[in-house]
Amino acid sequence: MASISQSLEQKLQQRLSPQQIQGIKLLELPTLQLEQRVKQEIEENPVLEEEERENDQDETNLTLEDYIRNEESASSYKLKTNNTSKDDERRSPTLSQGMSLQDFLTEQLAYHNLSEKEMTIARFVIGTLDDDGYLRRPTASIADDIAFTQGVEVTEQEVDRVVGIVQMLDPAGIGARDLGECLVIQLKALRNQTPAVRLAITILTDHYDAFVKKHYERMMRRLGVTEDEFRAALEEIMHLNPKPTNGYSDESSAASPNIIPDFILDYSNGNFDLQLASRSVPDLKINSSYLRMAEKAMNSGSQSESDKEALQFIRQKIESAKWFISAIRQRQETLMKTMRAILQFQHDYFVEGDEAKLRPMILKDIADATGFDISTISRVVNSKYIQTHFGVFLLKYFFSEGLPTEGGEEVSTREIKRILAEAIENEDKHDPLTDEALMDTLTAKGYKIARRTVAKYREMLGIPASRLRKEL
Repeated sequence: MASISQSLEQKLQQRLSPQQIQGIKLLELPTLQLEQRVKQEIEENPVLEEEERENDQDETNLTLEDYIRNEESASSYKLKTNNTSKDDERRSPTLSQGMSLQDFLTEQLAYHNLSEKEMTIARFVIGTLDDDGYLRRPTASIADDIAFTQGVEVTEQEVDRVVGIVQMLDPAGIGARDLGECLVIQLKALRNQTPAVRLAITILTDHYDAFVKKHYERMMRRLGVTEDEFRAALEEIMHLNPKPTNGYSDESSAASPNIIPDFILDYSNGNFDLQLASRSVPDLKINSSYLRMAEKAMNSGSQSESDKEALQFIRQKIESAKWFISAIRQRQETLMKTMRAILQFQHDYFVEGDEAKLRPMILKDIADATGFDISTISRVVNSKYIQTHFGVFLLKYFFSEGLPTEGGEEVSTREIKRILAEAIENEDKHDPLTDEALMDTLTAKGYKIARRTVAKYREMLGIPASRLRKEL
């Protein structure tokens, strides 16, 4: 028996409690969804109610310690956050109307009759999309993350099926894994499936490599089409959008009616004033009437079975309310601590919004500064926006890797991408710049970068290769 016991393999598995999973979900929620989540909790838990600020002191004499156990007073579980700023009155009300692209996509899921499990996968997939609307992560990685963060075991087949549903949403091309798939999705979404559209789909599906290399004559021979037919198909492709999110969300643009900021940053006389923008998220407290009911039930000499059940119900609801208030408070504190670290790291940039002053910054930098896990920082910055005196920005906008210059300094890869985008925008479209020519342009500016790295950044910008950019 001893030998059998010693041969048993010991495995360590990390399992999250339901409350930990709920805490993670609260951390990920942007302001609009947090407001909805708080309202839902108030509706479902009669013990939980909004705080009346004028009557704060009236509640301080009632304590959970008297009725449940030796813990903190009920007043200590009131959620107190500074949700207003001195300039709230001048804030544009349009910022709190409309919805973000992520909300827009999530809303469309209601028309697809998904199961609860499929909805969990779909929401996670939508939250994983990059700034251009592409799904860059492998299916296996997505399945693993859903199991860890949501506590739901899913197969790769289930993930792929839901990704297919996400790809059916507007804007067309959303959720594609690469440029070719993005273009095909847009073509298939067209109502008028003309011969030119059908030929374009065939070109991108069956002859994508030849298309990228512009082997047009060879493709026409293989497809058995005339030059006019081929040109008509190319014309359909050239009208497509390589970045599905264009026109819906722009991380580097100023405020639009579709963006609700999670933070408001003021800058005056050399000083920053950072506030959470969750003004419509109410302060919460535990209803005093239920505390009195619990006190009465605890002090009664004899309790009937119904009294015991009522007391148990109240205790459970009080514990649930207490946890929710604490979780909301912890969320706000985590968000503020993370944003303060970002503000300190990118101090020079936030003074005037000069993109050239953005320092290379990765998730680990902020994790080290705050003491949080990298996964926590990732959840905080995902789908969260900050309103500054020079525009509204997605928090992910401030993160980028660094590259050394010839002078030994480190420059943000965002600066490299900006130079690439400008060079391509100003190129001769009849003779577009190759990746090697772009590499020479960067080298001349002091950035020593390999050609394959140039190609990677170009693809990250959603810009096709030179042959694909060439105009006939």
